[in-house]
Parts: sequence; C-alpha cells; structure tokens
Amino acid sequence: MNTASLLKTYAAPYKYGKAVLEGSGVKGAFDERAVDCPFLFRHGGKFFMHHIGFDGSGYRSALAVSDDLLHWKHHGMVLKPSGDTGKWDGLNIAGSWLLRDIDLYGSYELIKFQGKYWMIYHSYPGKGYENGPAEMGLAWTEDENLLDWHRLEDPVYSWRGGADWEKGGLYRASFFRHGDLFYMFYNAKNTASCEQTGVATSKDLIHWERYGGNPVLKVTPDTWKSRFVSDPCIVRDGDLWLNFFFGYDGGHAQDGIACSKDLFHWEAAEKPLLPSGVEGEIDSTHAHKASIITVGKRIYHFYCACRPRREDDRADNGGEYRCIGVASSEPFTG
Repeated sequence: MNTASLLKTYAAPYKYGKAVLEGSGVKGAFDERAVDCPFLFRHGGKFFMHHIGFDGSGYRSALAVSDDLLHWKHHGMVLKPSGDTGKWDGLNIAGSWLLRDIDLYGSYELIKFQGKYWMIYHSYPGKGYENGPAEMGLAWTEDENLLDWHRLEDPVYSWRGGADWEKGGLYRASFFRHGDLFYMFYNAKNTASCEQTGVATSKDLIHWERYGGNPVLKVTPDTWKSRFVSDPCIVRDGDLWLNFFFGYDGGHAQDGIACSKDLFHWEAAEKPLLPSGVEGEIDSTHAHKASIITVGKRIYHFYCACRPRREDDRADNGGEYRCIGVASSEPFTG
C-alpha cells in the first residue's frame, strides 16, 4: 500500500470536538493539571482507557471505564509511586501499554502471559514534567478489576548502554507478542531533544535486545516531523503493520501513520493523518499520542489534544489545556 492510500484508508477525519476526559483542576488530585497518553482496550464487556494524570509534581496512572467510548468514569488508580527517592520509579509512573490483542479490527481484549496481565511503564528520575532521562519497567496483575498491580524491582529497558540517539531517555512504548517473540516499540531522545522510534525484541518480557538498525522511524528535516517521531501505537491489518505515531516540528504535534511488512522497515506517509486544529479548537496546538480502537469497521482515534488555556477551563497546565479527545472514521451523531 502506498502512503497516499494509508491516509485515505485509516483516516478518522470526524473530530468529536470536545474533551472526553480532562484534568480535574482539584488541588492535590492526580490529574489536577492535565490528563495525557490514552490507551484503549476492552475488558469484562466494557471499554477501558488507561491514561496518566499530571499534578504538577509527577505522573500518576489511572483507568477510566465507558460503555460507549464517549462518556467516561474514573475506575481507579494504578501504579502509585511510593515517593521513595531511592527507587528508580519512586517519584512518578507513566503507564503506556497493556499486553492486548493488536489486530485493527480485532477484540482489543487483554492477553495473559504466564497467567498474568502485563503493563509497561516509564519513570523519570526527577520531579516535574519529564524531568531527566526515563527508563522502562514492567508491572503485572492477576486482579480482574485491574487495580492491584505489582512492579518488578528494576527497569527492564534503559537508555544506559544504548546508542547516542536514546541517551536522553526513553518514552512511551507499545509492546505485543507476535510468533514466539515480544516486540517493544519506543521513542527515545538524544541530548539535543530530538525524538525518534526504535524497536527491541524479547522472548520473556524481561530481557530485551535492541534491533541493530534502530531508529526504525527517523525525523525528517524541514517537515512536520522534523524534531519528533514519537509515541508509537502499533496495530496489524492483515499482513500490514501500522504505526500511528506523532510528528513534531517545534510548533505543532500531529498524528501520522507508517506501514511495514516485517516490523523493521517502515515507510511513513508524507502528511499528517490527524492534523492539529484551528484556533479555538481543543487541539489547536497539538493532536498527538494516538490510541486506536474499532467497533465493527468504525475506527476511533483517541489522542491527546492541547490548546492555550481559557478562563472557563477546569485544569491549568501552566497556561495550557491538555485533555483527551477522539476522532472517528464516521461522523458523530446525537
């Protein structure tokens, strides 16, 4: 499939136009300032959205639940940091992906490995917004309510020992099982704050081997993805692998799409798949960090939407309104 066809086939041009989840604005709450990084799945007959909240000090991870993908209720907190500065993940925890079905038109149900559900997360060493080079850890649960999680003691993947392009730390990851291997796609930055995407493989989720051809998706100078190619969201449509990533040029972050036949060699569409909005819309600054889920043949494209804060907004992320929005391949009605 050529890249022009990608933009047509997997487009979700109909934006809902308002937040489906936003920061609470409640002082001391985990989501006081913002919510970010949606991850969608099905479990127990309901839709779930894993997301992170920012309280001005660090990241917290939580679950929301819905019957219709548009109206969401808080389900509970997960992966609460201990506050122990001696722990690599003691200050903040940003969950990014749970092991699940990754077929585009599949079930999106969670998948167990060794009798457990698994989540990958990253943690920054300092307080504040993305403060310091992050590393990745794993957590597991046997709780069908998905609230009682247990973290492995040490990181399973680190920028330490990595190449120059990832020395600035690791970010959001997408991981899944294909054949007898687990694949983890992740973005990392260099010390000059340029983010690109790489892949690693594992047989046991614990020991990971970097692909020698990393990064598999690189920035392109003088384009909408000149500084970041970030936050991979990997799904499969038949024999075609898709990566719903975001590109950033220093002004706007916008979701794009790339395809691959073998998971290692990727071709990205030249234009954004989900462009940022116009002034006044919830995504006038950024439309990025995709999570895809389908109902029948209808694609729902969830993303983090950002614009300048207004007086009537509940949450204030330093002058920015950062929420979670959704777009669809079909118009919203009612």
